[in-house]
Amino acid sequence: MLRYWTAGESHGKTLLAMIDGFPAGLSIDEEPINRELARRQGGYGRGGRQRIETDKVEVMTGIWKGLTLGSPIALQVINRDYKLERLDDLPRPRPGHGDLTGAIKYLGPIRAILERASARETAVRVAAGALAKQLLAEFGIQVYGFVDELGGVAIDRPKNVDDVDAMVTKRDESIIYSLNPEQDPQFKELIDKTGKAGDTLGGIVEVRVVGAPFGLGTHAQWERKLDGKLAQAVMAVQAIKGVEIGMGFEAARLPGSQVHDPIHYDASQLDTPSLGYTRPTNNAGGLEAGMTNGQTIVVRAAKKPISTLRKPLESVNLETKETDAASYERSDVCAVSAASVIVESVVAFEIAVAMVDKFGGDSLEEMKARYQLFQEMARKR
Repeated sequence: MLRYWTAGESHGKTLLAMIDGFPAGLSIDEEPINRELARRQGGYGRGGRQRIETDKVEVMTGIWKGLTLGSPIALQVINRDYKLERLDDLPRPRPGHGDLTGAIKYLGPIRAILERASARETAVRVAAGALAKQLLAEFGIQVYGFVDELGGVAIDRPKNVDDVDAMVTKRDESIIYSLNPEQDPQFKELIDKTGKAGDTLGGIVEVRVVGAPFGLGTHAQWERKLDGKLAQAVMAVQAIKGVEIGMGFEAARLPGSQVHDPIHYDASQLDTPSLGYTRPTNNAGGLEAGMTNGQTIVVRAAKKPISTLRKPLESVNLETKETDAASYERSDVCAVSAASVIVESVVAFEIAVAMVDKFGGDSLEEMKARYQLFQEMARKR
């Protein structure tokens, strides 16, 4: 089983990810991981913390001469803004955060909750996802995410969204990580206007997995269905309030004839992930009955606006129980761009988990042999 845990606080000494079950024999390159960490810190609308930190990963364990050993891999991202012991508690919980619920649950200070609940923790989830993408690349699987809607405004997208290299080039030209950099000026103006008003913005991000084979996940048990595991991983990202696979909620509003994807066969595509079974649409988002069907996997996530407002909402002083403005901690106006990187990373890791589950995880060499054998057998089905 491939899995990971994280540790660390927002203003603590460091952030850690411990990855267990990663196959042996994969050559690891830290530079692509660092590029993803830099992307997570970018995007128009981010706050002052991103000017303090310059996130870099350090692979602490699990490699020898650049190759994974099959033993646990520890990833570290050091916090330059380490000051936890000097920080005071917050007297007034912030609406939308876990401040009040956590302080009551653990019968302790708000500081103990906000430091771990902070989205700063996602730095090492991005590192883990970027590592997983290096494994997926060995099988021709590409994962990329982008911003599809910001502040309630939909963003026009190109038609060829599965041309990953072209789309990533477009996305990286955009200050908000959309596939339409030409619309950037209107979103820059919107973010600036919102920031001046002391408010924040949310949005919708989309992640696409191109090249995943048939048969990842299973229908046989509820907790092993891949759509369920993807939904959990994405929903567990801070500030995500909704997850869709493929058409998502829109499928509930249409008749079945407009929802389900017809199945055709094209022998010329036998050697593609679809094994020749083509579809004119992909409303299912590449997943049926908890299993991949050879089409692109499409996951969408709704991110709420940042909860910390420069013009705070009403709250209660926990000592006096009197009404007062919520406490304020340094924050962003808009972090939807960063959310697209984080969601991309957690989706990539879950796809890697599914690959290891199906094709074995002791070594990359064994995984590749089993993958090829399955493809050969499936083509004859």
